[in-house]
Order: sequence, then C-alpha cells, then structure tokens
Amino acid sequence: MNLGYIKRVLGGASFKKMSEKIEAIHEKTGKNKVKLFFDMLACSVKYGAGYNDYIIFEFYNMKAKERKTYLTRLKNKKLVTMLNDEKYARIFDEKNLFDKKFAEFMGREVIDLADIGYEEFEKFIDGKDEFFAKPYIGESGKGIEKIKVSDFKDIKELWKYIKREDKNFGVIEEVVIQHPDAARIYPDSLNCLRVVTLVHDGKPNILYAVFKMGNNGGFVDNLENGGLACHFDLDKGEIIGQGHTSALINYDAHPATGIKFVGYKLPYMDEVKEMVKKAAMMLPEFRYVGWDVCLTPNGPAIIEGNDYPAYDFPQLPDPDKPRIGLLPKIESFGIKL
Repeated sequence: MNLGYIKRVLGGASFKKMSEKIEAIHEKTGKNKVKLFFDMLACSVKYGAGYNDYIIFEFYNMKAKERKTYLTRLKNKKLVTMLNDEKYARIFDEKNLFDKKFAEFMGREVIDLADIGYEEFEKFIDGKDEFFAKPYIGESGKGIEKIKVSDFKDIKELWKYIKREDKNFGVIEEVVIQHPDAARIYPDSLNCLRVVTLVHDGKPNILYAVFKMGNNGGFVDNLENGGLACHFDLDKGEIIGQGHTSALINYDAHPATGIKFVGYKLPYMDEVKEMVKKAAMMLPEFRYVGWDVCLTPNGPAIIEGNDYPAYDFPQLPDPDKPRIGLLPKIESFGIKL
C-alpha cells in the first residue's frame, strides 16, 4: 500500500526524522526502539500512517482494531482527491477569490487591494484604530500583520507601507470583535472553531469540530504558531477535551488565562451549523472543506476555508477517552478509503 513512502524514508533525510520520533517515544514510554521501528513501518504499509501520524495519534499505545479507525495522512490525501476538484482549489488558496465567493458569510469589511486606490483606502481607514493586512496566498497565519493606524504619522505613510512590494499584501480586513465568551479564554487572538463539512448525495454533513486558540502572546490561533486546539461538541456547544499543542504538550486549562477547557461553553451553535452547511453547498466541485468560524456578538462569521482539511485535530488523543478515529464516520457515508 505504501512501499514508496518506506523507500523515501529509508533512503534519505526522513530516516533521521523517523529516528528522532522513535527516540522520543522510547524516552516517553521505555519501549524497545527496534520494535518501534518495525511497527512504524508496518503501520505505514497497513494504515497509510507516516511516522508523524504514529507519534501524534500514539499508535504505539493502540491495538490493531483501534489503529484501523484512524484517518491517516495518505488516506486524508485520498479523500481530498476523491471529493475535491483541484481545478477550483485556487478559490480557497487565494484570499481575494475566497472572500468574494463567500462574501455573505464574512461578517466584516474585506477589501481586495487591487480593487481600490488611495481614496478608497482613506474611507476604509476612517474610524479604525487597527486592521489586518494579509497576502493573497498563505497558510498558518504566515505573512499576516495586525496594523495599528497610530504607528504611522499619517494615512499616506500607511498607504505606502501597505503597498510595499516586499510586504506582498493582497487584502485588508477590519478587525473582528469577538463574542466575550470566545475572547475570554484567550483575549489576544481571534479564537476560531474549525468545522469540517463533507457533502454526500447532495447533502452537507458536519464531520467534526475543534476550538482553536492562540497562546504565548500570539494574535493567531494556529497550532504552528504556538496555539492550542480542543475537541468540541457542536450539539452541546462546549469543549470536550484537553488543549493540544503542536509540540504534543497537553493542558487541562489555558496556560495564559487558567480557564479550564472541558465544559467551556460557546454561543450560536445552531447558527454555526446552519452557516457552514450553507457554505458547503456554494461550490459543488468541493465536497470536503474545513471552515474557520469566529463568533461575534451578532453571530458566527467565516474567516477562511481550507481545501485540504486537517485530519489531525479531531484525532489527537485525550486521556481516558476511547481511541476511535474518523474513518467509521466517513465510511458511514459509503466512502471507502
């Protein structure tokens, strides 16, 4: 199933990374490194799990019946290829195209810099203390700046900064005012729900939801920038698991505010579910999408859509919870991976 992956690992720099993962597991669990090595390779062949899957999902602590329920890196790629038409991917990859396609869900003023001149920029700035500037293409919050108007001597200087070629800004957005319940848990970032939808037989379904928060003074909620993610139940409207980091450090409470995760509630859940299901039907060529949804005092709004939804968030292990991955739910739609 995955012999090409094994050849790449054994033939280059990936072997070093794999060895580092094995060493980390050995130090954590005391398990034999040789056995871990061969078990990792076996999981790659049998389940399409790379060494990163093996460590983040803790395959080393699972039985075969548990492992086979997990949506792994290769299976997620197959699902994306099966459900999403690559010809339309740029609508999700380029922020200006996405913002225009899904304008009704934005909940904020968003402007494509290519569409305006200095006078329109002046109108956008009027009454604003700060705003976001973002590149057309980017991921994990890279290239995004939160700009304070007071840091510039006048609007002309700010306009020149926004138009600098080395900044590569494509769109500007007003700052979203978060609902107090969404902001309280970590006030320095825009904290979002990641809700993944899967359209089957012409009907939108919600595959999973997690709640993402910033940390360490960051203004974005991405795990790659030090953020945390918790399992979230949209029907109950509350966090149902620990806070997970990309460094595989888990927290019962937010390290910055001390607010406990499990049981923390958020509003507008019916509106969130209705909105993402409606958005999921806007582009029939894309049936598997991850939506980043923020909560404002007036309801939910979509920040962005991800055409290659993360499969790791909802499968990160919480203690004392059953080890069941996403595959059974996906297969319930008649999809075989």
